[in-house]
Amino acid sequence: MGERVPSLRSMAARTPLHARHLSAHAVMVEFAGYEMPLRYSSIRDEHVAVRTRAGIFDLSHMGEVRLRGEGAEATLQRLVANDVSTLAPGHALYTVICNDGGGIVDDWIVYRVEDGFLLVVNAARRQADLDWMRAHLLPATEVIDESDETALLAIQGPEAIGIVQTLTGSDLSTLRPFASARGGVAGVECRISRTGYTGEDGLELYCGADPAAGLWDALLEAGAGRGLIPAGLGARDTLRLEAGLRLYGQDMDEGVDPFSCGLGWTVRLGKGDFIGALRLRQLDPDNPPRRFVGLALGPRQIPRHGMPVRSGGEAVGEVTSGGFSFSLGHGIATAYVAPHLAMAPLTVDLHGETVPAQRVPLPFYRRSH
Repeated sequence: MGERVPSLRSMAARTPLHARHLSAHAVMVEFAGYEMPLRYSSIRDEHVAVRTRAGIFDLSHMGEVRLRGEGAEATLQRLVANDVSTLAPGHALYTVICNDGGGIVDDWIVYRVEDGFLLVVNAARRQADLDWMRAHLLPATEVIDESDETALLAIQGPEAIGIVQTLTGSDLSTLRPFASARGGVAGVECRISRTGYTGEDGLELYCGADPAAGLWDALLEAGAGRGLIPAGLGARDTLRLEAGLRLYGQDMDEGVDPFSCGLGWTVRLGKGDFIGALRLRQLDPDNPPRRFVGLALGPRQIPRHGMPVRSGGEAVGEVTSGGFSFSLGHGIATAYVAPHLAMAPLTVDLHGETVPAQRVPLPFYRRSH
């Protein structure tokens, strides 16, 4: 879950950790309407820290929305393609939200919490998602936008859980992937979850906006001896690309169905009616209109979003996400091509040069356990 990083704007909003980013001399950019850290040191150093030790991210720009009331579950079942009826208390699932044509409106993490559901939505889609929800509410359902009152810190990497464990009385070893629990961390009441967006293990800490800066400081102090450093949006993007995770606005949008972008596993057509189900039932999940593929290039070949992909000299698609893999030492990219070309030899137009691209399975990088 995420969006592209544009340039800084003077009117951008600020997260509760803004002063901490400035004091750490972060390079700031505008991102989904917020002034956010792109990097503190170098994207490479922050990427490597997450893969080998730990990094801490400010994700407070993300949207947090509560859905409550007797009609909340039925409303969610109507909105999302996945099946929330099977979601146990404290657990989470990943899902896409489709329009009537089967295109993806957004992708969410949905938690079943004490008083209903917590939805974590992409920052750039927050208002559009709220409008979409309110337009499709069933009776006895309340939508509460808690985004401005909520801070979100993510600590990711092999040392992440051990670092947080030193600051909490909760036994984090019992927290399973895609589960959450309430607990105190450095004296701050948090929802502690374990979903991740980097390909590494780690935790997300949802807390109130006011105590967020103190929690940030406590985590950095606790992790100082274990290699923890702050990481920005640049490293978050290179990490998620290596992990083969989709980026809303680049890899998927309202013109892309979930089968085409390899997210058919999030669709539960047998659960009953939901928005987009009629169109999705007309598609063949094993032969969608397009095929989402991973591409590997050479060590000095760095593909970027929008670069043409060709087969036999004919344009057959374009790069959706691309960059240099610090973990693998070469260029990587994702792209859409026609299904019958998914296994054909492919090339990428790289700054006027046609270079071969090897089709490889996703994810590009998989952590060792």
